[in-house]
Amino acid sequence: MLGLVVALLPAAPAHAAAVSAAPERTPTFNGAVWATAYDGDTVYVGGDFTAAVVSGRSVTRTRLAAFDARTGALRGWAPSADGRVRAIAVSGGSVYVAGEFGAITGVRRDSLARLDPVNGGVRGGFAHSVSGQPYALATLGSRLYVGGTFSAVDGQGRSRLAAFDLGSGALDGSWRPSADGTVQAVVAGGSRVYVGGKFGAVNGVSGSARLAAVDPASGAVDAGFRASAADEVRALALGGTSVYAAHGGPGGRVVAYAANGNGRWNLTMDGDPQAITVLSDVVYFGGHFDNVCRSPRTGTKGSCVDGAIKRVKLGAAGVADGKLLSWTANANGVEGVHALAADGVLNKISAGGAFTKINGAAQPYFAQFS
Repeated sequence: MLGLVVALLPAAPAHAAAVSAAPERTPTFNGAVWATAYDGDTVYVGGDFTAAVVSGRSVTRTRLAAFDARTGALRGWAPSADGRVRAIAVSGGSVYVAGEFGAITGVRRDSLARLDPVNGGVRGGFAHSVSGQPYALATLGSRLYVGGTFSAVDGQGRSRLAAFDLGSGALDGSWRPSADGTVQAVVAGGSRVYVGGKFGAVNGVSGSARLAAVDPASGAVDAGFRASAADEVRALALGGTSVYAAHGGPGGRVVAYAANGNGRWNLTMDGDPQAITVLSDVVYFGGHFDNVCRSPRTGTKGSCVDGAIKRVKLGAAGVADGKLLSWTANANGVEGVHALAADGVLNKISAGGAFTKINGAAQPYFAQFS
């Protein structure tokens, strides 16, 4: 990363206040969680699981589930996906899901579906053929934005990025940016759609590798944002005028970018962060790391060269300066955390992944913190 101000470690006292590190009582699951999203008092969850676990009792939920974010009560919402659910977005009274499925509750849907937020029924007007896999969803204005590995939608060329009309569900004919490699993250806000991944360029524009901002209506690359990202982007989040990125190795980094793409600060881990979210003045990040490094220098297999502070699979930092916070919600497992989401009204964050414990206590695949 060029032009970054390094967040010095060890952690120093900061004004940023994190949520509790003790998980609230919520349903857990019998398989990995890959996606989570808030909508009012409801949390939607997607992944590989086939059951939710409530007070020790297993309740069938096939890769999709929902619960009350305030009480933790499992909702009756129970559409059934026949393959992994990777992403969830909620907008305009519908729940949009993307993944590796071919049907939802027996209704044919190729990797993308629009669901009723109350009864879970598959809604019409949004049935598409996708040549490849969608990995990420975001909404802004009247559009749903999708990123992934796909090369076409409904037989029309779409190079790893596409948009759909939220009203009609139709493929947007005018939004056609082209990424030359996998898009792993999409986040939208203000007058920009940010896309991140393994690509070398968007629309062939120099300086748009791995992280770019595009116009939400035309798909043109925004020349006012140049991040010069050196490593792949695994996840993105917005906070104020900044965009926060979870980057792959060496070691893995969380980077805060200003509105023009300049790096504001970065933190280095000994493994990749794979999920990121912002709540108030705190950035939360999750992945398969075990430590946050005391300097940006990494050695063999991403190990910290100048010492490390233990943060296992989850960590938190102040949005303003990147100072590592004392928040310690250590998870376990090899793959760690796949998904994070936040709700500013409820003042809660949720984490999903392949972990089975938080701070040594059983917490299979999902946790909510307040």
